[in-house]
Amino acid sequence: MSHAAPRTGSPRTGKRPAAPHAADSHDTIRVVGARENNLKDISIEIPKRRLTVFTGVSGSGKSSLVFDTIAAESQRLINETYSAFVQGFMPTLARPEVDVLEGLTTAIIVDQQRMGADPRSTVGTATDANAMLRILFSRLGKPHIGPPSAYAFNVPSVRASGAITVERGGKKAVKATYERTGGMCTRCEGRGNVSDIDLTQLYDDTKSLDEGALTIPGYTPGGWNYRLYSESGLVDPAKPIRKYTKKELHAFLHHEPTRMKIAGINMTYEGLIPRIQKSFLAKDKEGMQPHIRAFVDRAVTFTTCPECEGTRLSEGARASKIKKVSIADACAMQISDLAEWVRGLDEPSVAPLLTALRDTLDSFVEIGLGYLSLDRPAGTLSGGEAQRVKMIRHLGSSLTDVTYVFDEPTIGLHPHDIQRMNDLLLRLRDKGNTVLVVEHKPETIAIADHVVDLGPGAGTGGGTVCFEGSVEELRAGDTVTGRHFDDRSSVKDTVRTPTGTLEIRGASAHNLRDVDVDIPLGVLAVVTGVAGSGKSSLVHGSIPPGEDVVSVDQGAIRGSRRSNPATYTGLLEPIRKAFAKANGVKPALFSANSEGACPTCNGAGVIYTDLAMMAGVATTCEDCEGKRFQASVLEYHLGGKDISEVLAMSVTEAEEFFGDGEARTPAAHKILDRLADVGLGYLSLGQPLTTLSGGERQRLKLATHMGDKGGIYVLDEPTTGLHLADVEQLLGLLDRLVDSGKSVIVVEHHQAVMAHADWIIDLGPGAGHDGGTIVFEGTPAKLVADRSTLTGEHLAAYVGA
Repeated sequence: MSHAAPRTGSPRTGKRPAAPHAADSHDTIRVVGARENNLKDISIEIPKRRLTVFTGVSGSGKSSLVFDTIAAESQRLINETYSAFVQGFMPTLARPEVDVLEGLTTAIIVDQQRMGADPRSTVGTATDANAMLRILFSRLGKPHIGPPSAYAFNVPSVRASGAITVERGGKKAVKATYERTGGMCTRCEGRGNVSDIDLTQLYDDTKSLDEGALTIPGYTPGGWNYRLYSESGLVDPAKPIRKYTKKELHAFLHHEPTRMKIAGINMTYEGLIPRIQKSFLAKDKEGMQPHIRAFVDRAVTFTTCPECEGTRLSEGARASKIKKVSIADACAMQISDLAEWVRGLDEPSVAPLLTALRDTLDSFVEIGLGYLSLDRPAGTLSGGEAQRVKMIRHLGSSLTDVTYVFDEPTIGLHPHDIQRMNDLLLRLRDKGNTVLVVEHKPETIAIADHVVDLGPGAGTGGGTVCFEGSVEELRAGDTVTGRHFDDRSSVKDTVRTPTGTLEIRGASAHNLRDVDVDIPLGVLAVVTGVAGSGKSSLVHGSIPPGEDVVSVDQGAIRGSRRSNPATYTGLLEPIRKAFAKANGVKPALFSANSEGACPTCNGAGVIYTDLAMMAGVATTCEDCEGKRFQASVLEYHLGGKDISEVLAMSVTEAEEFFGDGEARTPAAHKILDRLADVGLGYLSLGQPLTTLSGGERQRLKLATHMGDKGGIYVLDEPTTGLHLADVEQLLGLLDRLVDSGKSVIVVEHHQAVMAHADWIIDLGPGAGHDGGTIVFEGTPAKLVADRSTLTGEHLAAYVGA
């Protein structure tokens, strides 16, 4: 390569250029006058090609600045470079509330949104690993069964006979048959499990269709779904279903799709079972409305497909092997083992492919996900795991000078794994990228080149920049983060005595190895261990869900942009009644989803205009000015406030408002107390649920469940998204729960929570098949004294023992 050296010009000759090039002078991202959400007109300069960490208490405006202002504008500008036709297929991005944004580069957002829960989406298909394996097997697999698509469980096999005209080299040839070999299992259609439908949940066979026999949501008598069957002419609507002949029953349940005239309209008639499968079972259960999900739970049982044994692949794809391993076996292996197996393949004809595959699999191991397998459904990954899987795509990327935006990348990581994540963030920076990280963990804040601390409080009490500078300056500074940066909890001197035990015997979900454990009740028990060691499998998979168990996980709250904390927690109910009573009118007027809704925007507060092929826009409704209610409703007051003013209050303000005086409403006050208890005092009652972070949603769920009668609370990483200062408040809440006679079991990595526990169960020693056993159970003090496990070592270092 030496002949290329002279090209680089002056630096090689030892002469420095007279002046720096103008193109090199743009080394900051300038934000002037940002006002998105609760930001108070802030201006800031962020250095490029450096690692900047944004910190501050929950709700201080970190996401508003990083995601809703900087990243959103970068994405919007990129989308505007596409043609109007392409933009029509992209999500709409409104211009953020900011005066000036300069020096932006392409932003790549790596967030914690769960990955698509389509049953055919797996860890392998979400990364390039599966595609590379398919090519590998199509080249080296014996017997050879076809092209890469023959190994894909997303591709069905197709055979068509008839005249197909193919043009080649100007000549036409007629082909009689056409074939495409796919790898999809024909029985389960690549889903890995099959559903059996309980017919008794679909209809009452003692009734006739005229008497309303169907009991399926959406099939109300008189509706189109119902008339399709009652007016089809294929069955007698006046006859009870149990008296149908074989032919009638087949036409009713299994008839293939047929175009016919029903009630004078051309419609497609098909049997009830295929129709249910298409309308309910082809969708992700988690995305359904609660009443439909309850129906699917009742009516459908899922079992592993007997034909492909859950591998999703056709017989041919399973039979083709390399060194006695089929593609199904390869995808079922733990990724760290698969990486070893791929290393053992030495085939010059596919050398570049093997190198790329090895690199991808090594990235999984390096990022701490070596315990996953490629056939793991993407929808079952936790938020932190999903974020790290997305990261793998970017690690091998040749792009440089882009802005990577991370949302708490350490979520779900044991202190042992955080070190690896830090190395990856630094590697991305060293490639010449700007890395922006929203983070609370001191271990990650410590590696920053530049820190921006927002605050001082949350919600309306935040939104200003309290500090910017280096980590050393932050430590010395007088901000909430600076003061708490070196906080270290000490291990409890005395622990509570258990009132009983919850016995788990022979737990073997996922990677658990026949675990027997007694979880003490009446105390604060913490289950910990490295990522992938089997904590969630033990807690969620083995504790029997009963009336007594309240489980609060990090699953998304299903809610439209009309849902808000007031509707979700049931708080709106007592508020509406209080307004109705004070004004002598009916409660439905005080609901923006019911009679009180502004007729122009239907109570949404904004009007969505669809511009056909161009991106649609959302504009604030002019009639109600975004208040969502009819003007006449706003004339009714309670304690001097109208309903829209009450919904604009923060939890803390509302707690005071409904606490005493004319507006005193004990039922509302009780719910508001719980919201403040879990650290959500800064949320406004009417804020759409779609704008809440993962940690906020979990705490909202916790607040809702705190009134439940359950005796055992199971929490999954409740410190997610909590600032160091907020963790103390959470520990106080957990103590109050235990002191009121509840048992609290927490899956957690945060050392402050471990130190505060009465009892610790540590799983490990590693992840995946290297984990799944209990390596320690006892008090935190004993764990620190023994230092026999990774957790013990990190906890000892944390408490300074």
